[in-house]
Amino acid sequence: MANDEEDAGAKAANDEAAAAKKKERAEKAKAKGEANKKKAAEPAGPAPTYKRDQPPRLKASYDKTIRPAMMKEFSYNSIMQVPRVLKVSVNMGLGKAKDEPKMIDIAVFKLRKGQKIGVMVTLRRERMWEFLDRLVSVALPRVRDFRGVSPRGFDGRGNFTMGIREQIIFPEIEYDKIDSVKGMNISIVTTAETDAEGRALLVHLGMPFRQATPATAGAAQ
Repeated sequence: MANDEEDAGAKAANDEAAAAKKKERAEKAKAKGEANKKKAAEPAGPAPTYKRDQPPRLKASYDKTIRPAMMKEFSYNSIMQVPRVLKVSVNMGLGKAKDEPKMIDIAVFKLRKGQKIGVMVTLRRERMWEFLDRLVSVALPRVRDFRGVSPRGFDGRGNFTMGIREQIIFPEIEYDKIDSVKGMNISIVTTAETDAEGRALLVHLGMPFRQATPATAGAAQ
């Protein structure tokens, strides 16, 4: 009798264990099925490319108003003579040289080929126009105590380089996600043959150059 009761208890325990395992397998299978379904729903491969319906705002302004205005201003014989922006280069140092002065002891310098000391990106076409539009319309007005961009950055051939002390002037950058505030250099390469033509082009594009005060003008003379 006792043996029959023990056998019945053991059978019941085995049945419970089997039921628990079966339930566990069913839950795992369900979870796996949901994961596969979710994975199948996610797009595979590279992100799709989208074709713009309209040109960038600043590019449209250049074609419709700026180019005709400059053609009249400089008496160009052909519209192809009007200066245009070719590319924009953005350079940023990594900032370690300030904290580790020995990094810039060259040869003495102790710099090695391939050592990462900065980053650079070159923008052309639509991205170039979008960047310039945001730079002159949104970012520069956010600079603290902004009094205009110095016009001294021209290289004598119509190209212009300017420096920015803080990358956070661009609203796309989330302040909480950056490790430190860094500056950058922005070079705008144009087809202008002279600095006067290059400056006129950038003024028409909205670049807020600093206006010389009478005292500054007198000192320059």
